[in-house]
Amino acid sequence: MKNERIAIISGLRTPMAKAGEKFKTLQADTLGSKLVREVMMRSPLEFSDINEVIIGNVAQPIHAANIARVIALRAGFPESTPAMTVHRNCASGMESITTAASRIHAKEGKVYLCGGVESMSNIPLVYSEKMTTLFTQLSKSKTALDSLRALFGFRPAFLKPIVGLMSGLTDPVSGLLMGSTAEVLARDFGISRKEQDKFALISHQKAEKAMKSGRFSQESMAIIYDEHSGNFLDYDDGIREGQTVEKLAKLRPFFDKKNGTVTAGNSSQITDAAAAVIVMSESEAKKRGLTPLGFLRAYAYTGLDPKRMGLGPVFATQELFAKTGLGMQDIELMEINEAFAAQVIACQKAFASKNFAKTHFGIDKAVGKIAPKILNVNGGAIALGHPVGMTGTRLVLTMLHELRNRKQQRGLATLCIGGGQGAALLLEVE
Repeated sequence: MKNERIAIISGLRTPMAKAGEKFKTLQADTLGSKLVREVMMRSPLEFSDINEVIIGNVAQPIHAANIARVIALRAGFPESTPAMTVHRNCASGMESITTAASRIHAKEGKVYLCGGVESMSNIPLVYSEKMTTLFTQLSKSKTALDSLRALFGFRPAFLKPIVGLMSGLTDPVSGLLMGSTAEVLARDFGISRKEQDKFALISHQKAEKAMKSGRFSQESMAIIYDEHSGNFLDYDDGIREGQTVEKLAKLRPFFDKKNGTVTAGNSSQITDAAAAVIVMSESEAKKRGLTPLGFLRAYAYTGLDPKRMGLGPVFATQELFAKTGLGMQDIELMEINEAFAAQVIACQKAFASKNFAKTHFGIDKAVGKIAPKILNVNGGAIALGHPVGMTGTRLVLTMLHELRNRKQQRGLATLCIGGGQGAALLLEVE
């Protein structure tokens, strides 16, 4: 029996704030609870209607290990509402939605609050192993002499911290930073620095146009980030108005300083944000007399070489097309998360390549060429940012609003996943 569609009733996101700036004092659970409370206040449902809260998060804060539960209680959900945190790296925000879909199809529940949150500002610095060993020795010291002996072993180098953000963005299997995997793809597909900078420029130009037209206000809310002064943010502050290729060309390669082409300017920005949606089955929505924002029809997750994780959208989309019988010709809008310009360009080339399809999927035709006019029409993470646990939910929200605005029916939201995976969601509106 074919599963019915999952209705996405409503949703919101916060603005995307550059890490270390406006949202730096807001821990992920605080940011998430502000957003989730507003989603519920604007929805036609009561807190008691939600069977479970599912939140995607990558850098789970040490003070809120099951961050979904903390967010749910602080947002106003009753203690009887269960909550769980899901983690699939960059696809965590999608995982929250597809986990709910699986539960609905299994008839384990009817209505879910799903989302994703990330405070990349608050990913901590970590003491080195030598320093933590010293602390352990000191804590176990029974006499002043024992403590003194331990302290004599101290060296200033012990204080050099491990940067949690850099560690989290490094794949322990391949040993590569995510940006280094983009360099691999740039070499594999012969992608120049000029191509990447041009892609980045277009992302900013599209996002700037969308912001000025009020497009993003359809899906986002203002966040007060300083309760004392009342200061708030109501726009995505990473969008660089008046960006030029000349400015981008001045930036040095970040991941391969000698021969690289990937820079901070043609990579996704490090940001803080949260997003959430309410989901239920299509029949449940009809029963309640609700008009959904749109529907999740099908989805796919796949694995691939961690060194080339950026090609995840190609692998996942091919899997999705195989499951649904659809093809690229059926897709009217497409969102590929812009982890790196090189990564998206590599995906475009791989999607259009018969040889790539034959080699990796054993099929005789390309997965499908992407028409530039349907791709990331409001810009992407290069301009907006990529708060890793939140991005998947944002892509879904952005896609559904844009389909409705354009009176189109079917869209594809897809992204690459650190560690070598891909995710693809087929979305529809009436």
